[in-house]
Amino acid sequence: MHADVKSLIQEGADLTDHALESLIPSVDTVPASIHGAMRHSVFAGGKRLRPVLAMQAAVAIADALPKGIENLGAALEMLHTYSLIHDDLPALDNDDLRRGKPTCHKAFGEAIAILAGDALQTRAFEVLAGLQCPPAATVKIIGLIANAVGTVDGMIGGQVLDIESEHLKPTPELVEAIHRAKTGALIRVSVVSGGVYAGATAEDAARLDRFGRKAGLAFQIVDDVLDLTVDSAQLGKTAGKDQATEKATWPAVYGIEQSLRDAAQLIDEAFAALDPYGSRADGLKAVARYLVDRKN
Repeated sequence: MHADVKSLIQEGADLTDHALESLIPSVDTVPASIHGAMRHSVFAGGKRLRPVLAMQAAVAIADALPKGIENLGAALEMLHTYSLIHDDLPALDNDDLRRGKPTCHKAFGEAIAILAGDALQTRAFEVLAGLQCPPAATVKIIGLIANAVGTVDGMIGGQVLDIESEHLKPTPELVEAIHRAKTGALIRVSVVSGGVYAGATAEDAARLDRFGRKAGLAFQIVDDVLDLTVDSAQLGKTAGKDQATEKATWPAVYGIEQSLRDAAQLIDEAFAALDPYGSRADGLKAVARYLVDRKN
C-alpha cells in the first residue's frame, strides 16, 4: 500500500475507533456478556474501509472533514460488523474465523452472537439519529442506510440470494445481483451518506452513488479472488469457503484473470464519476484503488 493511502486509512480508522470506544457500552455495563460480544467483534481488527470511504466522500464535497463525521463512520462500522456476526453463524456461512480471531458465536455462543448483531444494528441507528448535521440530512442518511441494509437490493436481500444460490450453476446476472446487494450496497451508501453529511446536492449524491456502485462491485470481485488465492492466515478468515460451498462468485463465472481485469475497469469507471471534484476526490480515489490492490 502506498504510504499516503496507508496514512489516510489509518487516520480514518483511528477516528472511527475512538468514536466506537465511546459509543459502545463497556464490558462493565450490565449485561456484560452482550457488550463483551459486541466489542469482541467490533474491535477484532477491521480496516474500517466503510467509515473511511464516508469520510473521504465528505472531503470531496466539503474539502475538509466535517465535525462529527466519525460518528457516521462508527454507525456504518457497527452495521458492517453486525452483518459479519450473523454471516458467520452456523445457519448461514458457519465460519470459525473472522479478522484472524474466533467468530462471535465461537467465543460467546450462538444466542449471544445473534443478540450482539441485533444490538449493533439498533445502536447504529440510535447513533445515526443523533448525527451533527442538519435534520433533513440526518433523515436522508437514515433512510439511505436503512434501504441499503434491507431486502430490496440491500445487504439482507443479497445475503438471502447468496444462501439460496449455493450449489446452483452461477450466472453473470445472479452473481452481479448478489454482489451489488450483499456487499456493494453498504459500500455505496457509505460513500453517499458521507457526501450527504457534508452537504451534497442531489447531483453530487447521484455522482457519489455511481462511484459507490462501481467501487463496491470491484471490492467484492477482489474478495472472491482472494478467497481462492490467499491462505486463511493472510485473509483473516477461512480461505476457500466460497469454492467449498459452491457459492456464486465472479471467478466461478469469469475466471480469476478476467475477474481482476473487471475489477480494475470498474475502478477506472468509478473515478470518472468524480471528475467534477478535481483534487478534492484524491483521497476517495486512493481508498478505492486500495480496494482492488489489497491482499487481504
